[in-house]
Amino acid sequence: MNNAVNDEVWSGSWVAERLGVALVGDDRLPALLGLALRRNPKRAHLLVSNVLGKHVPQSPAVVYDHGLRLGRRVLDLLGEAEAATAVVLGYAETATGLGHAVADGLGRAPYLHSTRRPVAGLVPAGGFEESHSHATSHLLLPEDPGLLAGDGPLVLVDDEFSTGNTVLNTIRDLHERCPRRRYVVVALVDMRSPEDCARMERFAGETGARLDLIATVSGTVRLPEGVLEKGQELVARYEQAGPGAAGRARPAKPQDVPPRTPAGTPAPAGRVDLGWPRGLPDGGRHGFTPAHRARLDTALPAMAARLRDALPAGARRVLVLGCEELMYAPLRLAHALERTTDAEVRFSTTTRSPVLAVDDPGYAIRTRLVFPAHDDPADGPGERYAYNVAGGGFDAVVAVVDSAADTPALHAPDGLLARLAAHVPHVLLAVVPSYVPHAPERPAMLPEPLRGPAFSSYAPQEVGWLLQDLSAVTLEAPTEEREEAIQRGGAHYAESLPVEYQPSERYQELFHTALEESAARIARAVGAVTETVIAERSPRPVLVSLARAGTPVGVLMRRWAQFRHGLDLPHYAVSIVRGRGIDTNALRWLAGRHDPRDVVFVDGWTGKGAITRELAQAVEEFEAKEGVTGFDPEIAVLADPGSCVRTYGTREDFLIPSACLNSTVSGLVSRTVLRADLVGPHDFHGAKFYRELAGADVSGAFLDAVSARFPEVADAVEEAAKELLAADRTPTWAGWRAVERISEEYGIHDVNLVKPGVGETTRVLLRRVPWKILARAGAGADLDHVRLLAEQRGVPVEEVGDLPYTCVGLIHPKYTRGATGADGKAVTL
Repeated sequence: MNNAVNDEVWSGSWVAERLGVALVGDDRLPALLGLALRRNPKRAHLLVSNVLGKHVPQSPAVVYDHGLRLGRRVLDLLGEAEAATAVVLGYAETATGLGHAVADGLGRAPYLHSTRRPVAGLVPAGGFEESHSHATSHLLLPEDPGLLAGDGPLVLVDDEFSTGNTVLNTIRDLHERCPRRRYVVVALVDMRSPEDCARMERFAGETGARLDLIATVSGTVRLPEGVLEKGQELVARYEQAGPGAAGRARPAKPQDVPPRTPAGTPAPAGRVDLGWPRGLPDGGRHGFTPAHRARLDTALPAMAARLRDALPAGARRVLVLGCEELMYAPLRLAHALERTTDAEVRFSTTTRSPVLAVDDPGYAIRTRLVFPAHDDPADGPGERYAYNVAGGGFDAVVAVVDSAADTPALHAPDGLLARLAAHVPHVLLAVVPSYVPHAPERPAMLPEPLRGPAFSSYAPQEVGWLLQDLSAVTLEAPTEEREEAIQRGGAHYAESLPVEYQPSERYQELFHTALEESAARIARAVGAVTETVIAERSPRPVLVSLARAGTPVGVLMRRWAQFRHGLDLPHYAVSIVRGRGIDTNALRWLAGRHDPRDVVFVDGWTGKGAITRELAQAVEEFEAKEGVTGFDPEIAVLADPGSCVRTYGTREDFLIPSACLNSTVSGLVSRTVLRADLVGPHDFHGAKFYRELAGADVSGAFLDAVSARFPEVADAVEEAAKELLAADRTPTWAGWRAVERISEEYGIHDVNLVKPGVGETTRVLLRRVPWKILARAGAGADLDHVRLLAEQRGVPVEEVGDLPYTCVGLIHPKYTRGATGADGKAVTL
């Protein structure tokens, strides 16, 4: 029996005649595919590729070239610039080598393939199911957790598409973790039905991502009714009949081909030292970069020469046999050997897929060798197979395994080497060192973001909160008690919460009036800052708002990007605490799912710039400790009256209605909490969801009122964005200098007690113990709500002529519940 493709007899005719299965489509399909019967309760037939190098030994040049050509087609589709940001993902076990070859054809793309072999200490970056397979669980175990976190195209490679379910499962899993704009699906053959094609198109529409498909040939498999039951019956009949079965062909079990060595005799196998480069990964199980590919290319000639020199004299037909997922290294070795020897070199690999063998020219799987698994598989011991090796006329077989699979089971009397030696005169073993990725010590897996309606009144797509829910914990304390404890150093302001302010009817009316009057102004600022971000920071930014004042702004920026550019931007809310920095666990979560260079931190407004400085210091410390780089600490804000940042919508100090209220305009979420007994070292910071305030919630009303003005301000935003992009926006920190002057002039001597700007002044009146309010002379309706709150709390409002802000709130210095002010500038202690 010779395993070369027979030009006269199609290797699918045996199955076609008995089951009525037919390949319909491209005329090249019969040359690329044969048919066999599966021992699988989910699908009767198996499409057997003649060019994949899995079940049918094939010239390594043919196998590698098919992958390279697919990769070059992907490069042509994407173009050089977009291809430079692509990542290629192949499927275990049949497409691991094909995916590698596609990545090689694409050029500069890193490669990863799924695996069924877990690694202790390495946290999966994802996983998915292959519903039709006999072994379904796929793991993604990149050494670099950022490999799948970018937003460049993801190229998914499989040997054949029968339904497309595996691809959809993969994209669904990865898109939820890290959305991308584009996916490219690649296969040797596309055999989906029209219904399967339509389902993939609907799926692409639901995700909002572009999904392209490239295949060498396309067609469909025509399956008659009852084919699964009929196929199972046929498999059972042939397996039970054994070697003595009558008929045109009989099933070829391992014992069908008489062994050349006595049963139970261990197989002698010569070892070949390849001289594999130290530290070079054996494949893409944990990632394979262009630099790795260059090292392998350099080392291949010397390794191929060692293989050639180890072959027996006179060997004319040689098989290089890979091992399950280990396909690429053996393929490249075989390809290099093919070019350095006169022998006919073929390549295939062992597999865990059970297939019926029938020794007939019209059947794709002529012989089967059965042996026990020898790599300590996660799913336990079981049979493994090598197809079309026995009876293939090979003079020598080079079995290539990784060191994890070089176990006693490999060398046992019933192991792979013994099975090979029973049918091939010379067996050589080449062991590639298993690449053990560096698995840094990591904290426990962080949870996925909290989303509405379970946490917050925002729609789930509007924002994901990287927080833990502390709604069941009593954290509120009277404002006066909190202020005294904070100023005496007995507590940090983030360790408790103020009692939520419930606005009076008059104050609510004032909020709605202010919203109506300022909605267009806010919409212009939202549009301007979003356009600046997209133009200068990232074409597809990941918005990360600083909870909670930044969160309504982040939602509005996300809505503007959707309205103006059709972008569906990810948006998260994180905690930052003055004096304690940003939530580093939230940064770690973001870095694991997105490119840090795309992250844009968002806040509502700047006061004196304390949070701007806090964030810059926190990011610097995080990157130094974690070794993660790329986060830009500059905040994008709606209003920058303090001149503290470069990215803003306006530098005017005006009323932003979301500053008028607390949780009822911020999704019913509290200010964030950081307390050691509630927030552990591996926890997100905390916050509460005030579900009981749903009747007073105006969060959606605020967002909708501003969003409704987007169309009418679009032209003004375009002009404003052009002006901003052309302007010198270097921060002057004028606000900080003003705060320092006010702190000294009023005898406070603590800049943290001076809160400049309309937003910060409002916070003082809602959450702290205010001492007095400084208002710029002539300030109009922007301060109506401030004057009302000040009146309700008995706080004087003093008009000041040279104030750089519309107003400034002063927290009562050295506060005790008996403290009073005497001359309006000093404090009686």
